[in-house]
Amino acid sequence: MSTILVTGAARGIGQATAEAFLAGDHQVIALDRLWQGSSLADHPALQRVDYDLQNVDGIRSMIGDLPPIDTLVNNAGILYVPPHDQFPVAQRKEILAVNLEAPAELIESVLPAMKTSQTGRIVNVASVAAFTGHPDLWYGITKAGILNMTKAYARFLGPHGVLVNAVAPGPTRTEMYEQLPQSRKDSVMASVYSGRACLPSEVAQSIYWLGTDSPAYVNGATIDVNDGSYPR
Repeated sequence: MSTILVTGAARGIGQATAEAFLAGDHQVIALDRLWQGSSLADHPALQRVDYDLQNVDGIRSMIGDLPPIDTLVNNAGILYVPPHDQFPVAQRKEILAVNLEAPAELIESVLPAMKTSQTGRIVNVASVAAFTGHPDLWYGITKAGILNMTKAYARFLGPHGVLVNAVAPGPTRTEMYEQLPQSRKDSVMASVYSGRACLPSEVAQSIYWLGTDSPAYVNGATIDVNDGSYPR
């Protein structure tokens, strides 16, 4: 039974991912800062961790208090949608910390044990926003950085038996999606093949495969879970 750490696990893709690993008989450590209102059900194999990933400097200590991690899922992310030339500094710093700096620090924190055991899997959640000049500037910048981070760590850790991959979801039915203006939703829906938004469980299934069963030669890869949707 593997131990899986899922960040941003209180809702959305993170919750669906935690549920997928629990259904697969894994131990799940579910990390989030906002558990109020979460519908993630209690489970004997579930451990909740209340932690704010803005505190990047405290991540190594937090990881040190947890059991060894077999699979890390870097899912937590935030989105703000002001115009690029009116972006509050505090929001920019929060996005950079949670979406980019924290995932890198989490990887650095779990990799010593993974390198020692010569095994481990890391799955980073990027976004279709990484591939174009996204209207939400700092969100797009951080998600593009996640893809570069994925390839870099795959190169660093591949010789140690550790696999590092990413998923890049398109529009997914989460609270983040619901905050978009209707005009943005209409544009996205016009671009997808099926005419609907992705379900969190569909992204979770891709994460589960990369975190458990994907072949060892799948490393440094990004799975697009976007139904043909790319921001315009």
